[in-house]
Amino acid sequence: MPTSPRVSDQAAPTMPSGASSHSVCSPAPAALELDGVTLTYPDGAGTLTALDQVCLRVGAGQMLALVGPSGSGKSSLLAVAATLVQPQHGVVSIAGSDAAQLSRRRRDRLRRDEVGMIFQQPNLLPSLTAREQLILAEDMRGGSRRSAAARADALLEEVGLTDAAGRRPHELSGGMRQRVNIARALIGSPSVLLVDEPTAALDHERSLTVVQLLARLTIEHQVATVMVTHDTEYVPSADAVATMRDGALSRPEPTDAGESSWN
Repeated sequence: MPTSPRVSDQAAPTMPSGASSHSVCSPAPAALELDGVTLTYPDGAGTLTALDQVCLRVGAGQMLALVGPSGSGKSSLLAVAATLVQPQHGVVSIAGSDAAQLSRRRRDRLRRDEVGMIFQQPNLLPSLTAREQLILAEDMRGGSRRSAAARADALLEEVGLTDAAGRRPHELSGGMRQRVNIARALIGSPSVLLVDEPTAALDHERSLTVVQLLARLTIEHQVATVMVTHDTEYVPSADAVATMRDGALSRPEPTDAGESSWN
């Protein structure tokens, strides 16, 4: 379970009665919005604060780079943004839907339909080809096999893997496997793309290719992308950068690429 090193012996603050749940961030809509999000865990007699009043807005077609030391809360933020973990306080809104107001089943459906996730390791099924990986992902969403096949072919072309569509994971380089992973995350046409250290296992050249690909697809697919990275060299490809430290998130600062387009 994701944690942060910050420990408090005091109980987590509660929202005053009658206070608006949208009192921390600007009320303007966004594809992904975290408003005053606080996530804590019991820690002996005290409380471990993983996220501390986090406020974040990422619009369609925008890419945010999220940096910070290990244990600062980056993984917790991704887990909450993906609705995998429910915070004690605050609002998590995806494509206009407040996740806290949904039943577990509807929240699972929201995640399935609106959130694409990319992990450090592609976790591809060894027995399936690149094309079959995408088709299976769409099948699991309940889409038709014919439309899934057409969508898979289009996405593999977008990530430059048309010629590798029939190859299995062991026949692909690390960079190619990560590109399959990206295409698989986009197969359901999500509103939000959450990316956890996509270059951790890649060399510099392949890392740069993957990050630049993510930036391009963010615009072309009009998704709101949050990319966690330890390597600040790739930050300029994003529209803005924010830093996590002890569960707190800094105000996103536009990069040169996003100076005119960020919120």
